[in-house]
Amino acid sequence: MTTTQSLRLLVLGGCLIATTAQATSFVISTDITLSLTLSSSKGTSGSFKDDKIVLAAKDDAAAFVASDGEIRGARIEAAFERIRGGLNDQYSDQQLANAILML
Repeated sequence: MTTTQSLRLLVLGGCLIATTAQATSFVISTDITLSLTLSSSKGTSGSFKDDKIVLAAKDDAAAFVASDGEIRGARIEAAFERIRGGLNDQYSDQQLANAILML
């Protein structure tokens, strides 16, 4: 491999890492924004942060996130329904589960 090829490979690798970092940063900032929205949104009991259904789903949310959405417990499904009743349907289940974990 020549020096030029090595340099190109290094630059390409750096670009890929930068792209991944930007995508990860976007996901993290979206999840934090959603978490803040859940914490401050007005639901029937003041906010989702105080909602017993949403708080009871924390263990299910952890299993959901860890399994990349494969494990869907009854409590997480109930929390998704409750949250979607108070927010626009613009967030994915994965984002909602991450936000529940941050509450």
